[in-house]
Amino acid sequence: MRRVAVVGAGSINALGVGVEAFADGLRNARCGIASLSLFDGNSYRSSCAAEVRALGAPAWLSRPIARRASRSDLLAAIAAREALAVAGLDGAADIGIAIGATTGGMFGSEEQYRRHLCDLPPLPRSVMAATLVSTSADLLASLFRCYGPRLTVSTACSSSGNALGIAADWIRAGRARAVLCGGVDSLCRMTFSGFNALQALDTVPCRPFDRDRAGLSLGEGAAMFVLEECEQAQARGATILGEFLGYGVSADAHHITQPRPDGAGALLAMQRALQESGVAPDEIDYVNAHGTATPLNDVIETRALKTLLGPRAYRVPVSSTKSMVGHCLGAAGAIEALACVLAMRGGFVPPTVNLEHPDPECDLDYVPKMSRTQTVRTVMSNSYGFGGNNTSVVLRAWR
Repeated sequence: MRRVAVVGAGSINALGVGVEAFADGLRNARCGIASLSLFDGNSYRSSCAAEVRALGAPAWLSRPIARRASRSDLLAAIAAREALAVAGLDGAADIGIAIGATTGGMFGSEEQYRRHLCDLPPLPRSVMAATLVSTSADLLASLFRCYGPRLTVSTACSSSGNALGIAADWIRAGRARAVLCGGVDSLCRMTFSGFNALQALDTVPCRPFDRDRAGLSLGEGAAMFVLEECEQAQARGATILGEFLGYGVSADAHHITQPRPDGAGALLAMQRALQESGVAPDEIDYVNAHGTATPLNDVIETRALKTLLGPRAYRVPVSSTKSMVGHCLGAAGAIEALACVLAMRGGFVPPTVNLEHPDPECDLDYVPKMSRTQTVRTVMSNSYGFGGNNTSVVLRAWR
């Protein structure tokens, strides 16, 4: 089986623009969750979010494209350009694109409707064309001349985890020599209203695994990777950032918003990821948890990890980087996989900030408050989406 290398990475989220800003934020336990400014949040029960501040079209983007690009498109383009530059690749006929997303250009459509209701000058009509969830992948293909297979994955919060796995499958099957893959989602009124209506948002920055946790904090951003067949990457002298070993997928088949109480779906995704990767449970050095800070998820994920890792579960660091960048929905899996790559390369474990009062039912090592210097070789990242869409990915440091 062809081995799959990570040769490029790009990032933008509430901790900053670029991979180095993200790494610095993780290492220094910065929390990007604050009061929402993108639109008026005063009428909501919760008005805090992990927002990308002062987002604008970069100078290298042509004016016609910048005028029609959605907020999600801009996030995706910024992260993708960095990833391709790091990989040392420009577009080519057989570079594919696989992107996970859920909201598309919804924010722009909402803004157009608001202007209509308030008798304000409308935005360009092209804004409405960017509403579709697939437009970010379409834009990246056009911008960077990627003519290979192209796919947008939308499986709720596991979307970009699945996109990474599909990209690796394409490389192993010989369908693409390299794949630009990852996830993107932007904040919008629809998701903010919906999660508030579900009473799933905390009124303060989220507190994963804490006794007093009261819900998640929404975030936005993008993380993009370039995956490439290992031998090819080595032959052209690419810098290999890590290796994508495998992924596992399962369905809870239980409830539209709640995870299975027994954690069987989460466990099955992790087991399948290890099986495909050829990795034993005792080889896992760190787990980036789904860790939403909702009452049910954190307990159920903890139980599933105990079953997977056995007695060793208490010695494996587990953390939720959502405590710093919020829950970025379709982008979450890719952003958290990037946190894992940065942990392996930087020799540290990202923390769970805001964890002040441990929950007795969540009794693993969640790396509270501050990051930890530690050699990290093999990692697992979990993403569990609404509808019971579970995905786990396994990555390893390159040797």
